[in-house]
Amino acid sequence: MTTSFLYPKLAAGGIKKNYRIYLPYLFACAGMIMMYYITSFLSVSRFVAEMRGGEIMQTMLMLGCWVLAVFSAIFLFYTNSFLIRRRKTEFGLYNVLGMGKRNIARILFWETLIVYVLAEAIGLGCGILFSKFAELLLTRMLGNEASYSFTVEPKAVTDSLIFYAVIFLLILINALRQIHLSNPVELLHSENAGEKPPKANWFLAVIGAVLLGIAYYMAVTIESPLAAIFTFFAAVLMVIAATYLLFIAGSVVMCRMLQRNKKYYYKTNHFVSVSQMTYRMKRNGAGLASICILATMLLVTLSSTTCLFVGMNDMLRQRYPRNIIIDNYTVDEEFTSATHSAAEKALEKFGETPENVLHYSYLDISGGVIGNTVYLSPEKRDMFENSLDPDIRQLYIVTVDDYNHLMGKNETLSDGEIVLYVNGGSFDYDTLTIDEYGTFTVKSRAEDFETTGSDAMMSMITSMYIFVKDEAVVRELYDLQLGIYGTASSYMHDYYGFDLSCNDEKQLEIYEDIYFSVAQFQKDLADAGREGEWRGVRIESPANDRADFFALYGGLFFLGVIFGMVFICAAALIMYYKQISEGFEDKSKFGILQKVGMTKAEIRKSINSQVLTVFFLPLGAAGLHMVFAFPIVSRLLLLFGLSNTALFFFFTLCCFGAFSLVYTAVYLITSRSYYKIVSTDRD
Repeated sequence: MTTSFLYPKLAAGGIKKNYRIYLPYLFACAGMIMMYYITSFLSVSRFVAEMRGGEIMQTMLMLGCWVLAVFSAIFLFYTNSFLIRRRKTEFGLYNVLGMGKRNIARILFWETLIVYVLAEAIGLGCGILFSKFAELLLTRMLGNEASYSFTVEPKAVTDSLIFYAVIFLLILINALRQIHLSNPVELLHSENAGEKPPKANWFLAVIGAVLLGIAYYMAVTIESPLAAIFTFFAAVLMVIAATYLLFIAGSVVMCRMLQRNKKYYYKTNHFVSVSQMTYRMKRNGAGLASICILATMLLVTLSSTTCLFVGMNDMLRQRYPRNIIIDNYTVDEEFTSATHSAAEKALEKFGETPENVLHYSYLDISGGVIGNTVYLSPEKRDMFENSLDPDIRQLYIVTVDDYNHLMGKNETLSDGEIVLYVNGGSFDYDTLTIDEYGTFTVKSRAEDFETTGSDAMMSMITSMYIFVKDEAVVRELYDLQLGIYGTASSYMHDYYGFDLSCNDEKQLEIYEDIYFSVAQFQKDLADAGREGEWRGVRIESPANDRADFFALYGGLFFLGVIFGMVFICAAALIMYYKQISEGFEDKSKFGILQKVGMTKAEIRKSINSQVLTVFFLPLGAAGLHMVFAFPIVSRLLLLFGLSNTALFFFFTLCCFGAFSLVYTAVYLITSRSYYKIVSTDRD
């Protein structure tokens, strides 16, 4: 009976004795479980599924569950390494006193089991408690009515129990592996292992600097949002590799340079702190690099998702320039009149008057641009693809009369002249050549134009609105691309839209009335054997798509907040463990310094010098990463329809400022813990 309770008692005693390192680890595990349960709960909640936009939101949350799962596994493995390193000396003592490695394995098993049970109890308890709050928050974000019934999702509970059981099992196996491969002497002296000062490795430091320079160059020179997708992941991998190389090898080089600076180095506080930093910088650098990467991930995630969420209404208006949009894929009056008539009847039926009417015709074609020439012909595609500076543009051909009518201008054009408006890019030439057609002279440049909104969907491609002399020019360009592309050719559009002063519910009713009236007209054409005469029509209303739109960006924002909290906790925990572990390692050294005359005030100055020098490097490096990441992230946001760079810049600054305050608070707390450890006379 006594033997059966020996190992659980030793395990509980070990956790209690080492509460300084186990409590943060326990709460970190519980926090991960809580976040995972909340995200999993919302991803399978029937109430969320029944909301407008709920399916899109739950798809986002399911992806978020996988991201949290992978991050949890990596992070808990990383933080557990601090615990094992601290406990190796204790296990070595058990081994020397006659306890076999099987007995130590039993202690580790019970310690892991105790932490798992406590973490699941706290994590699931808090997750279930706060899941209703998260559901209400999600409901408000989607603009739905709240439900005050409280539920627990069995699947979310089961997934949390099983998944984290697997993680803790793998952590236990890894710990047993380390104990099994170490002999008693190595375990006893594990905390002193690796204390030999590493040499300054200039080769790795230079490689890190070169990789970082290449990644920064890629980030600031990319212009196409499409290219930014592939460049971003390559740049991220290079930045991560460069950060680790520079913090591990480059930090040692920096310490050596500080030691050579006699004015800086030969001061009491600097001498001790730089010596300590140099003594263990190889191990120190990996943790600092991890903090830097987590901080950068946090800043990118929070700033971009917050910007998308706050800018939703602007993006929605950009995507849908009017409350009701009817885009005919023809300019044939028979078909355009039918759709316009359907709109007029619906407005009359619901007693509404159209406002801000937007009506014009256009031809849209795409082509490859090299210099000032647009190439449409497939035969010239090879030349375009082999260009060092390829570009794809969407061209919208509109008459100058429509431009004048919509924008209140009075432009007149002669043969071969155009007015040009470029949306989402630039075109710095005074002439524009369309291959196989001819060259236009750019008479003037428009500052703005009422776009169709469809170019907002294709924001990764620069749009060029070309205002030509008359319909004859539009028809010539239509015939040109028809001859080139045949059945795959573009077509003329009749674009008609207007705003309404009523609420979303009534707008939705008007939209549905127009939609079904046009659908009936199409059916009548089909019954008469004329279904191939009309290419169709696109009828849209933001009232119909608002829920899905808000679900997408609201889901991203919600996940951004979840991930942001996880990243902050992870960075704080790594900082805490670094201070605690280094405090225990430095305790004896500072004790010797006190015995030879160094005062507690001088020790505090030395600690502050070391922590300030080391722990604010990740914050500065994360800020530098964000400066160079800003251009490429801005282009990636264009893929979501966000073109407001000023808004993104504002939220980036806000997120960096807020994180800096949190980071400083963590620094103050951890440096105090470090000081208490190195200045106390008892363990």
